[in-house]
Amino acid sequence: MSTSPLIRSARLADLPAILHIQARCYSAIVPESAASMGAKLAAAPDTCFVACRGEQIVAYLLALPWRFDAPPCLDATECHLPGQPDTLYLHDLAVDPAARGSGAADSLVQAFLSALARLPLPRASLIAIQGSAPWWARHGFARVPVDEALAARLAGYGEDAAYMARLTG
Repeated sequence: MSTSPLIRSARLADLPAILHIQARCYSAIVPESAASMGAKLAAAPDTCFVACRGEQIVAYLLALPWRFDAPPCLDATECHLPGQPDTLYLHDLAVDPAARGSGAADSLVQAFLSALARLPLPRASLIAIQGSAPWWARHGFARVPVDEALAARLAGYGEDAAYMARLTG
């Protein structure tokens, strides 16, 4: 019987493994640069996690305390957290194809929700891509209406990008 992967806080030293997994998982968007992913990880280390089997990282989740009305730009090389965040924005969750079905994704979502519970934020949000909106709906996220400015920001995430949120409490 296999056990669920160990979840721990992500570190900058994990960036090569994170980038490797990202490159294996995304087809609808160009993978983000090391500078972008590293900036997000450095900005919010308490809300970024990796899933490990032994010493091997098999999945990751990067999340940022952010502003609900303006999710971070894709592939920004700098990441400065807003002074008054109102959402825990789940920027990226990816599982190495070889580890799919291992429970890593669900375990990372639980770590994310635990981090959300520790923060004084009213919601979590994310941009679902590559047909993942139904999966996120099973985790309590629902599509939210977007205005023209937000729709323009979502355009870089692929045709089926959906902005989704989950209220706390």
